[in-house]
Amino acid sequence: MGYFRENIEKTKGYEPGFQPRQADVVKLNTNENSYPPSPMVLKALSEISPEQLRRYPDPMGSAFREAAAEVNGVAPDYIMCCNGGDELLKMAFQAFCDENRPVAYPVPTYSLYPVLAKLQNCRAVEVPFDNEFNLPPKLAASAAALTIVCNPNAPSGSLITVNEMVSLADEVSGVLLIDEAYVDFAEKDCTALVKDFDNVIILRSMSKGYSLAGIRFGYAIARPDLITGLIKVKDSYNVDAVAIAIATTAIRDRDYFRKTVEKIKAERKRLTKQLRSLGLDVRDSSSNFVLAKCKNSSAAEIYEKLTRRNIFVRYFTYQGLEDKLRITIGTPEQNDKLLSALKEILKE
Repeated sequence: MGYFRENIEKTKGYEPGFQPRQADVVKLNTNENSYPPSPMVLKALSEISPEQLRRYPDPMGSAFREAAAEVNGVAPDYIMCCNGGDELLKMAFQAFCDENRPVAYPVPTYSLYPVLAKLQNCRAVEVPFDNEFNLPPKLAASAAALTIVCNPNAPSGSLITVNEMVSLADEVSGVLLIDEAYVDFAEKDCTALVKDFDNVIILRSMSKGYSLAGIRFGYAIARPDLITGLIKVKDSYNVDAVAIAIATTAIRDRDYFRKTVEKIKAERKRLTKQLRSLGLDVRDSSSNFVLAKCKNSSAAEIYEKLTRRNIFVRYFTYQGLEDKLRITIGTPEQNDKLLSALKEILKE
């Protein structure tokens, strides 16, 4: 057709996980929280007024900034609301990268990163993890304008220690964006780094631990100077009034959040043990999913057979992942259906 820029024409685009239309399925393929959001969220939703819908929303989402600042132990000007964590990633590419300013990240990791690099027409320095998903020592040497580390990493679920991230922040010459979309299910986070480093941005998501994937809400934590720069590239009203109200309510309900996270951690431990008993090689995970290596069977075939049973997990064709399945931690009932199906499939 010839209308698009050359890099757009050549880019395949990001492929989200399959979203089945029917409700009576076991959906363990897109790392959604298997439990509902806080009851306080539903109450807040019912109290949305026509006036909130008629008017433009607060462009900075001040109510959420204040709530998130309190939860994370920073000032509100360290917080920026985003239309999902993905918007923050896109903003970071726009703000820091171009043809002469590359991005660097370890691989395999979140598959949106290379897509955004191509859309921004910047060079992507992909530094391989080792077999244990340790932080690659050569990552800082790339001299990239933007370095991204997904921590806990997707799709491995592995976690890099805070001390290692401190060392990396000290070594990189550009901005370090720590993608903590899954950190709600880990034991440690890197929030403290923003107080010690002026080049660190933390990405957080309300989709995972707070069960709000449907409203698309995330946020950044960074020094005010970085936040001010990022605001220049955000949309005028990038988060809507309903989303601000719901996300603010959710992040304030700490008791419900903690109880939900603990249920997922307990099921993560149980599911990992059961999958291993079936002969799958499963890494310890710090996320709300596990990565299972299919040692004696084809991962692609198992994926297809599960799909035919209306059980959806994630299969990637990327190098190093062809023999693995990523499985979201479901409810006990969902996980039991998965395990029962796998027992049948692995006997065939």
